[in-house]
Amino acid sequence: MPNLKDIKSRIGSVQNTKKITKAMKMVAAAKVKKAENTVKAARPFSDELLNLTRKMLATVGDFSLNGLKVERGLDNYPALLTRREVKSEGLLVITSNKGLAGAYNANIIKATLKRIKENAEKGINTVVYPVGQKAISGFKHKAGKFELREGYSAVANDPTATGANLIAEDIANDFVAGKIDKIDIITTHFNNMMSYNIVDWEILPVEIEKAEHHELDPVMEFDPSANGVLQQLVPMFITNSIYQALLEANASELASRMTAMSAASNNAEEMITTLTIDYNKARQAAITQELVEIVSGASAI
Repeated sequence: MPNLKDIKSRIGSVQNTKKITKAMKMVAAAKVKKAENTVKAARPFSDELLNLTRKMLATVGDFSLNGLKVERGLDNYPALLTRREVKSEGLLVITSNKGLAGAYNANIIKATLKRIKENAEKGINTVVYPVGQKAISGFKHKAGKFELREGYSAVANDPTATGANLIAEDIANDFVAGKIDKIDIITTHFNNMMSYNIVDWEILPVEIEKAEHHELDPVMEFDPSANGVLQQLVPMFITNSIYQALLEANASELASRMTAMSAASNNAEEMITTLTIDYNKARQAAITQELVEIVSGASAI
């Protein structure tokens, strides 16, 4: 017969767990709405920036650094537009700093490991740039043919344009220096509160399909020069792509956590109901046993 004290103790433990999961669900629900609004507000700007970059590339055609000052990899925009044979690929993997978000982080790491394996089969070296503590700690304990660079944890839960720019500078420096020949972002695309999907964005080299030129298109004039404008526009495009990826990942992670905590709260409620039934059965059995012993003792006397 189950011990009444043990069952009661377990019910109390599950109730405490339910309080925690319910509170985490409420916190995630409050944050995910704000994150959703931020993502949706940022998408139109990203789309317009893409269209503008297309028009610029179609209009300028010839890219040069003549007369331009280059202090960092991001300033060398012609190199960022150059495609070369891929011998080393960089993967910017975006996860969260915390767990308890269902299979969110595990799915991203799994997709990355699959990509690393595919690259190894093609003879391509992989360099991983982890974003989020889960990616940093996860890849440290994974064996495979890849290089792990210093991670970025601050921007995982608080995406900012400044943080995205720091990441863009690091990967641009490695790309221009020839340490990597291309870099992709492995992140998630936020669909709605209930779903997201893992996506792969190529950001370096910048290769954008040039917009078709039409006779009725307005004439574009540049000040001080077309190449000077592109030197500002291309880094902005790369940084914004990373920033948009961070926003999408943040909203997806919060939505996944809200769903996971909701499921955990429901499971806890079901477990409490089951344990309460077991407790009542055990208590009734104990009472019945005592009555039987009293009756038996009275009969013996």
